[in-house]
Amino acid sequence: MSGMKKTTEKNLMVFSGRAHPGLADEVAAGLDTELVPTEAREFANSEIYIRYEESVRGCDAFVLQSHTAPVNEWIMEHLIMVDALKRASAKRITVVMPFWGYSRQDKKHRGREPISARLIADLFKTAGADRMITVDLHADQLQGFFDGPVDHLMALPILADYIKDKYGDQPLAVVSPDAGRIKVAERWSERLGGVPLAFIHKTRDITRSNETVANRVVGEVAGRVCVLTDDIIDTGGTIVKAAEALMNDGAAGVIIAATHAILSDPAVDRLKNSPAVEVVITNTLPVAPEKEFDKLTCLSIAPLLSRAIKEVFEDGSVTSMFDGHA
Repeated sequence: MSGMKKTTEKNLMVFSGRAHPGLADEVAAGLDTELVPTEAREFANSEIYIRYEESVRGCDAFVLQSHTAPVNEWIMEHLIMVDALKRASAKRITVVMPFWGYSRQDKKHRGREPISARLIADLFKTAGADRMITVDLHADQLQGFFDGPVDHLMALPILADYIKDKYGDQPLAVVSPDAGRIKVAERWSERLGGVPLAFIHKTRDITRSNETVANRVVGEVAGRVCVLTDDIIDTGGTIVKAAEALMNDGAAGVIIAATHAILSDPAVDRLKNSPAVEVVITNTLPVAPEKEFDKLTCLSIAPLLSRAIKEVFEDGSVTSMFDGHA
């Protein structure tokens, strides 16, 4: 009978791809466990090979991978890891992707365009994923793209509490870099104690990626330290133009806060030379040493991920982690 009992006990196992090993180690440590030893290599033609070095039969598997550059390679590795778990009889497979690759391609702007974010969800479902955990989706409706539970975590408490502790004694304003993210800015304002809101009214040329036309500030920012918030900093163009517009409108200073620091060139140069006094990000994506700079502060998302994994594993409530603001 003792053998039977062992198979009915839940068994938490954490797996990591090779995109962001530092974060995975931190998440595993937060769960008092170790990453499952995994053999991962490429064949001569660049195909990826994965094999787990211990049994995963009947386990509750959490597979972590950050979709960082080269994005396609790491997404493929993530999918292959899920497939290997399914074929080795894991009981439940939860995909942990702090940043959802292709999440900005969530709708068609023009005819004959793909909805790649939906394709990514379908690929993970086909590979064998039962559930997903992700952080700060580019659009909330992406949760509906995956056929299964999606735990959508927010970095806002981590970022906002850091800024409140450091700058809370100064008059603050929360600024959204575009009208579409006002809802997120409202949550920020609430977390910072009801500070005023503003947004940048901008236009975008849909035929050119990563480019915006800087426009006017809507709201009172004069004499205030402006917390300019966004989900993603990619090339940095939008956010830096917004910071300049705020300073031109008489802001006392600008702090940039974002969850996902993609930091494609020339983002680092732009941010370094921008009027922002500090750029606060999280480590959902790895930041290469050569991309670090004096004004950059990176906060760890690992405790949030560890806690979410623990809630899912114990059939607890992920929503409760956000005081009902999920």
